Amino acid sequence: MPSTTREIADKLVQYCRTGDTITGLNDLYAADAVSVEAAPQPGSDGVETSGRDGIIGKHQWWDENFEVHGGEVDGPYMHGDDRFGVIFEMDVTHKASGERSAMKEFGVYTVKNGKIVREEFFYTM
Repeated sequence: MPSTTREIADKLVQYCRTGDTITGLNDLYAADAVSVEAAPQPGSDGVETSGRDGIIGKHQWWDENFEVHGGEVDGPYMHGDDRFGVIFEMDVTHKASGERSAMKEFGVYTVKNGKIVREEFFYTM
């Protein structure tokens, strides 16, 4: 099990590149982790999702609503002993509308006690 911030960062990037994000969430995230989006997500009135189960729910919602045709995961970019960033680029289609688009976002992750406790996403809107 990874324990340093660098090991956790490398493992998260590996999970993202292989599409095994749910396993990554279960292995690397604290039970009380917080996810922060740049804007409220559909069906939500806030930007924060609390708890690993809630974050898993966000990923399941994404998978139900978007088809991913391809993408790149760039990083990790280390910042001190407890943070790292990852750049995500995706080619996606919104299933309900059929609209295809290119997306790019930057995720900043905070690690404490060997687990990711916070993720924050930055993107253009």
